[in-house]
Amino acid sequence: MAAGWGVQRVSPAVVRRLPLPAKRAVLYRQAHGRRPARPPQTFTEKVNWRVVHDRRPLIGQLGDKLAMRQFATATLPGLSVPRVLWAGVDVAALAEVDLPERWVLKPNHGTMRVHLGTGRPDVDQLHRVTAGWLDEPLYRDRGEWVYRRARRLLLVEEFLGSAEEVPADHKLFVFDGRLRLIQVDTGRFGAHRRRLYTPDWTPVDVDEAVAPGPVTPPPASLARMTEVAEALGAPFDFVRVDLYDVGGRVWFGELTPYPGGGLDRFDPALDVLLGSMWRLPPRSAVRAGQQLRR
Repeated sequence: MAAGWGVQRVSPAVVRRLPLPAKRAVLYRQAHGRRPARPPQTFTEKVNWRVVHDRRPLIGQLGDKLAMRQFATATLPGLSVPRVLWAGVDVAALAEVDLPERWVLKPNHGTMRVHLGTGRPDVDQLHRVTAGWLDEPLYRDRGEWVYRRARRLLLVEEFLGSAEEVPADHKLFVFDGRLRLIQVDTGRFGAHRRRLYTPDWTPVDVDEAVAPGPVTPPPASLARMTEVAEALGAPFDFVRVDLYDVGGRVWFGELTPYPGGGLDRFDPALDVLLGSMWRLPPRSAVRAGQQLRR
């Protein structure tokens, strides 16, 4: 069922004021056309469960890009991580920063907001681009708790890739330290395409909102990507590990606890399959902020 079909819409202002469980139930039903099952069974239902219930510090650090970098480098000291060239709250300060020819501006505490910069920054333009970026709508509007805990900052990172091409984004779904699915996104700033593969690089056909990308050979670094993803994902019941391959070298991107917020359109069969792979912790453990030892 397409998102929201046959479901009465509730205004964002009303949803914002609802208690978290009710807010998420409304948002989930508007997105998927059904209420989340209790207990949760599918992948998106379990993402929704995590948003509502999981308050472990282990999960809480994953809304803060600087904190997740620290976790990644502490777990894998040799991992390549893009350099942070500047962090602050006022882009006017970038006028005094010696930036490379290409760079990336994004919020420390949010997602889906990215500006690809070139050369000396135009501060007036950046003020327009980043208007509202220091706000935090993902918790207020969607209840995504990890972003409430993150420091509200803007970051400039080094750009990965060549002047002609933004590298493909490899999103590796890891359950209990085991890689189960690889999602490859290309053309993220233009003609966005997506292709899914099993860990051995067998293509997976799905019905999603993003158009399918071409089937490509596996990256030269696939074995290293798998090693990195499983090492970073080992402490979690589930996490998505976002990595880049640049010239055969693996670079860290992010750790994502709530893919799509549990609200993006998701292939129904894949939703069931990935849900069966996710072993949620007991409610008592996540309420107490305890970290389960696996």
